[in-house]
Amino acid sequence: MSQHAVELEKIGKQYHIGSARTGHRSLQDMATEALLSPFRRAARMLGRAAGSADLDRTFWALRDVSMEVKHGEIVGIIGGNGAGKSTLLKILSRITEPTEGHGEINGRVGSLLEVGTGFHPELSGRENLFLNGAILGMKKVEIEQKFDEIVAFAEIEKFIDMPVKHYSSGMYVRLAFAVAAHLEPEILLVDEVLAVGDTTFQKKCLGKMSEVSRSGRTVLFISHSMATVENLCHKGVLLAEGRVIYSGDMKQTVERYLHSVSATASGTPSHIIDLSTAAGRSHQSTPLLKRLELYTDQGRPLTRGVQMGGSLTAYIYFDLDEPTASLDACLGFNSILGQRVFTAHSVFEPKRGWGERVGPQVFVCEIPHLTLVPGDYKIKVALNVHNFERDYVEDATMLTVLDSDYYGTGKTPWNGVFVLDHGWRLGDDGQQ
Repeated sequence: MSQHAVELEKIGKQYHIGSARTGHRSLQDMATEALLSPFRRAARMLGRAAGSADLDRTFWALRDVSMEVKHGEIVGIIGGNGAGKSTLLKILSRITEPTEGHGEINGRVGSLLEVGTGFHPELSGRENLFLNGAILGMKKVEIEQKFDEIVAFAEIEKFIDMPVKHYSSGMYVRLAFAVAAHLEPEILLVDEVLAVGDTTFQKKCLGKMSEVSRSGRTVLFISHSMATVENLCHKGVLLAEGRVIYSGDMKQTVERYLHSVSATASGTPSHIIDLSTAAGRSHQSTPLLKRLELYTDQGRPLTRGVQMGGSLTAYIYFDLDEPTASLDACLGFNSILGQRVFTAHSVFEPKRGWGERVGPQVFVCEIPHLTLVPGDYKIKVALNVHNFERDYVEDATMLTVLDSDYYGTGKTPWNGVFVLDHGWRLGDDGQQ
């Protein structure tokens, strides 16, 4: 038996946008195409009349993807929307074929990719359970042995004989995951579809995936929750524009993702904010604040956001139009509703005493551990001269705090403003 559960070599998947599809088509596909055909012809004629390119074009959802996954590994696949994550799992689950490349899957595959995938809507939950087991190659007696456990896990005992077309999305997901996880596939593929379930069921699913991995089976897991993948997965794969741009330790993969290069629509790096022309600035006749630059761990430019507990360094560039030794700067962190949640002020610096300054200057504020809970915050920048707020920009920029496995439990704080280090213990007894 191969030591690898999954081996992919230069896999690519190309889609044709606007062109007629070839290969196997269902009756529904042909009916839809017949209905839309007159409109497509008209659109092509209008496009040619306007001198535009033909509407038929190709799009590579995946390109040159190579990876190896060992038996028993839990691999987190992350990346932005449209990176190719779901397409990769569809290829692995044989829902779609790759356009190019070669792959081998060594083991029985169970998948949970989209709500309803693998279920027949007219069949009951019971019938779909046996159907899925048969597709996985299990015997009827094996499925019967697992039946009660699956139904109990999915919490749908009252509805097991109802056609699944009448199920809610939550019921669909609960049954689909229970079937995929309990019918003992050697390789389990799970997309972000778990987000449809409630919080309690999500916790059950994550616990079950850990149990599946400990039993020596393989899990490939797509999620946008960085805390979850950090805690659950051994290895990470980062996709961008259909290509693997990093593969390795999960924590390192998350860091690469969070610090991946991005730019604003104007082309200016997103970590550089022009304060001199920013909306929300003070109405001073002579603006002093010029520029704000933000960096995260190891001096990387801030792009998507900063992880909860990560570091943040701010450079505030400004001009002094007259010599002074009395100057300070302030960064105010406000909630989306405008409530001040944290103030970083140079007046709190024990070694404060800047000496007389004039002309171009820069204040540097270093926050080694920004422990705000995940969410979006507005930053106010202010400059004080002679204890007077000489210049400020009310909403200089937005800062996104991203979830991380701060406590090492895979759980993200869901309320409050800050996370703080703390510990719990249970005493020997409850006697007073």
